[in-house]
Amino acid sequence: MDKLFFIEIGMGADLHGQDVTKAAVRAVKNAIHHNSMPGLRSVLPGNTLDNMKVNVKLAVPCDKDKLDVEAVKACLPYGQVTVEVLDGGMVTTSGIVLPDKDDKNDLIYIVNASVEVGY
Repeated sequence: MDKLFFIEIGMGADLHGQDVTKAAVRAVKNAIHHNSMPGLRSVLPGNTLDNMKVNVKLAVPCDKDKLDVEAVKACLPYGQVTVEVLDGGMVTTSGIVLPDKDDKNDLIYIVNASVEVGY
């Protein structure tokens, strides 16, 4: 990325079901859902959002092989999206196993996201 315009951070959790993708999608949505970039197009090459570069860094606590990167990319409506998966995040207890929520155990998966936007 030649020019970096902003970085937003977010956190997402899957309270029941132990789905790292669900937690990652929530983290990315948490990072971007309070933003508007009305002037960004005017500074991008060609004045098009297609030239925007978006780099997502995900701190994932476990099950990295089960992370659906394409589902994470689908959260971002514009630009050329890349995803980096890093060690991090958190696993903690929910204190209860709910079979009707597809719980395999009592763990909560927490993912942190950093979304970098530029070109």
